[in-house]
Amino acid sequence: MGRIFEVRKSTMFARWDKMAKQFSRIGKEIAIAVKAGGPDTGTNPALRRCFQNAKSVNMPKDRIEAAVKRAMGKDTENFEEILYEGYAPHGVAVLVETATDNHVRTVANIKSHFNKGNGAMGTSGSVSFQFKKMGVFKLKNDGLSPEDLELELIDFGLEELGESTTEEGEDILVIRCAFNDFGNMQKALEEKNISTLSAEVEWIPTTVVELNEEQAQDVLKLVDRLEQDEDVQKVFYNLK
Repeated sequence: MGRIFEVRKSTMFARWDKMAKQFSRIGKEIAIAVKAGGPDTGTNPALRRCFQNAKSVNMPKDRIEAAVKRAMGKDTENFEEILYEGYAPHGVAVLVETATDNHVRTVANIKSHFNKGNGAMGTSGSVSFQFKKMGVFKLKNDGLSPEDLELELIDFGLEELGESTTEEGEDILVIRCAFNDFGNMQKALEEKNISTLSAEVEWIPTTVVELNEEQAQDVLKLVDRLEQDEDVQKVFYNLK
């Protein structure tokens, strides 16, 4: 086990704006999960994951309950998940996950962000081949034995286990598995009573681009612009 590879994080927009964005993102994920599998976390693992991730960003309980209630309403929006691809300045590959009730608006906005950020929006498959879709579970690094954990989880699809830190500097363990093993890994962690800080599906870059500080800022300005769009859920990129 070593230091797990993670790309450079964008932390450009204000803390409170970022928190509001996280709540909005998880609210949409809750709506999608409830629509697909119902409001019972006992029979809906996707919703359990949403609740877990809501807790990790300190989303208030009343907002979580309100999101579930809205999703059960007859007139609630139906969100469609769409992945957009493109390039940031200096050849950095970018994937943009969106959840939208109006794809015409969304594609126009995403294209505008790429253009204004001196990037270029691509076609489906133009950059996604540079990433691997994986399940990513983050655990508190408090007494768990990485070696024992690796042995326990290898049969459930574990591909990588390593150390990392949160934005607040807290030490954590990061588990990665293939996307197709996400459900098996989630179930295994639950059955072993291993609590997770978050459980996400992420696009992990297989190659990275290393830039100087000025060039990196050009990329992060575009990422920041994309992340603040109301239809954008997550942005992945291969800037080292």
